Amino acid sequence: MRKLTESDVLKIAKDEKIETIFLQITDILGTTKNVAIPFSQLEKALNGEIQFDGSSIEGFVRINESDMNLKPDPSTFVILPWQNGNGVRTARLICDVYNPDGTPFAGDPRYVLKRVMAEAAELGYTMNVGPEPEFYLFERDEKGRPTTITMDQASYFDLAPIDLGEHARQDMVLALEQMGFEVEASHHEVGPGQHEIDFKYADALTTADNIATFRYVVRIIAKEHNLHATFMPKPIYGIPGSGMHCHTSLFKDGVNTFYDPKGKYELSTTALNFLAGLMEHARGFTAITNPLVNSYKRLVTGYEAPVYIAWSLRNRSPLIRVPARRGVGTRLELRSPDPSCNPYLAMAVILKAGLDGIKRGLMPPEPVNTNIYDLTEEERLEMGIPSLPADLGEALECLKKDDVIKEALGDHVFKRFIDAKQIEWNLYRTQVHQWELDQYLNLF
Repeated sequence: MRKLTESDVLKIAKDEKIETIFLQITDILGTTKNVAIPFSQLEKALNGEIQFDGSSIEGFVRINESDMNLKPDPSTFVILPWQNGNGVRTARLICDVYNPDGTPFAGDPRYVLKRVMAEAAELGYTMNVGPEPEFYLFERDEKGRPTTITMDQASYFDLAPIDLGEHARQDMVLALEQMGFEVEASHHEVGPGQHEIDFKYADALTTADNIATFRYVVRIIAKEHNLHATFMPKPIYGIPGSGMHCHTSLFKDGVNTFYDPKGKYELSTTALNFLAGLMEHARGFTAITNPLVNSYKRLVTGYEAPVYIAWSLRNRSPLIRVPARRGVGTRLELRSPDPSCNPYLAMAVILKAGLDGIKRGLMPPEPVNTNIYDLTEEERLEMGIPSLPADLGEALECLKKDDVIKEALGDHVFKRFIDAKQIEWNLYRTQVHQWELDQYLNLF
């Protein structure tokens, strides 16, 4: 499909009588930000002449160097399939961020990903990613505030009337399709009120854009149904957490380089190198793919969580699974990321880790095809199966020690991310939580 140009965008916006355009960016923590402009300013925006205060965006710049320029990517132009309260037709453009001198801004997560993609391109590779984001739908109270009350008691693949969120999910799928998504599947997940919508794989940048757009659309449509959609990894104790498994493959000249009909397991050396790179840097990139204190309430050893740094051709207990399909569909499924991550940074560190495996010729250990959940800690250690970091504090320390992942992020993003997350971790660990009061107040 032909990518839109600046002139295409201007013509479509004029023909479709678009009155407002949202210019969107993502901050270092993964939050989507936008500025609205009228149609009259669209040409100016497409020329990169719209400025904003970068000091107001998390992790961007200090107040004395605040002027930044937005440069929309015309290929991301899409008309929003809903209208605001006064019926104004609205469109969206995702932007890159530039310094006033015209150079790319090092703190722009989209630029971070582009930089690592350029490194892959030098080797002839394009990484494709197919994400599987999960989320919960909760009811809102009489004041419109989110609760943790689920709408249903449905489970995996259940249908209405058991799945009371099905109508909201159907509207989400319709909205996404109107915005150009190719939705491959949508269904109720294991937890009550938990859902998954899968869309077709694409190159890493398009996938990251799609994840950011997906979260935005899901929340908008949920609100129309008087529901709250959350991508929090573990919103309720005792019910399944929400993950975002990432199916990755490397293509060269239109051919999937992970497939080798004569290779062991029908996997190429490139695939095994990439897999080994993921395993080598898994502890280092976990702070990026699982960035919240809450992320580690999902990643808990001893439960059915992808915390064990191993791989398998069959079972789903290790960190990485190789689905059975071969040929063009050969891929690695990284199971640890969750949907709260910054998708641009997550794609960047996954690609960087795999490329490091290729450059160094790393080879993974043999696959573990037994159920790791059933092994004791001693058995896991004897088999040489380490675990992901147990909490955000440990994950940040692992990130600080991984030079490859730090290089993927760049100094600016690395330092700002560490600073912000260290504050978050320190605030959490110094709080007195209700559990502690319930557990200790009467005893000590």
